[in-house]
Amino acid sequence: MISKEYIELAKKTESNDHGPIIERLSRDATVRILHAAMGVSTEAGELLDAVKKYVFYGKPLDETNLFEEVGDIFWYLAIMADELGFDFETAMQKNIAKLQARYGAAFSSERAQKRDLDKERQILS
Repeated sequence: MISKEYIELAKKTESNDHGPIIERLSRDATVRILHAAMGVSTEAGELLDAVKKYVFYGKPLDETNLFEEVGDIFWYLAIMADELGFDFETAMQKNIAKLQARYGAAFSSERAQKRDLDKERQILS
């Protein structure tokens, strides 16, 4: 397959119904959620890049930069939490409850593979 053919075939599976997308983007909540999600992704990439430079290029681990990126991630998560109406404490508590339901007292490879997703979702709801 040549790239031009691939591009043409890929385009056939792209949604061309942009009206509903534009409508969702016109909502303030959607814009804030999108901004937060894009920001977390961007900052996570910057965090990973700093770790990559340390692990693969032998550069000194820039802990100040890592600290900065973690703070930036928290900032974007705060925007998401505010828009969705939850606080970090509740998210942390429910996350630990989910992990305890998944693993019990300690991590287990077997339990990681045999997750009860319905039970986990009930805990998070």
